[in-house]
Amino acid sequence: MKYMLIMRATEQAKAAYENLDFEEVINAMGAYNESMMKAGVLLAGEGLAEPDDGFIVDFESETPIVTDGPYGETHELFNGFWIIEVSSKEEAVQWASRAPLGPGNKLEVRRVTDEADFTDHADNEYIQKEAGWREQLGTS
Repeated sequence: MKYMLIMRATEQAKAAYENLDFEEVINAMGAYNESMMKAGVLLAGEGLAEPDDGFIVDFESETPIVTDGPYGETHELFNGFWIIEVSSKEEAVQWASRAPLGPGNKLEVRRVTDEADFTDHADNEYIQKEAGWREQLGTS
């Protein structure tokens, strides 16, 4: 099973981060990433630039509207993610609980869907194509 660990930080976390030694932060994240790589569970992971550098595509109207980020009042910022492949939800909980994050940070953990989630639509052209796409992309 694949899970996405979505890192979220509140204003409290951002304030606490400013008092941390950046070298220590990098080392802690690096060690965590390395432990997941050695265990063979890490598929992907990235940090994200500040939301000011991003943009929002709003589909509320017929023509999507693009505006500079961040989106509205942001109480928790999505600032990075990992995708892991583990044998169970419990194992995903264990890995998420080891993340080197402090107060004000949260990890939202979501299972990544796969073809088993779409058995009622197995005859759909794009459901059938997706297996080939995953293989092509090396993500199967």
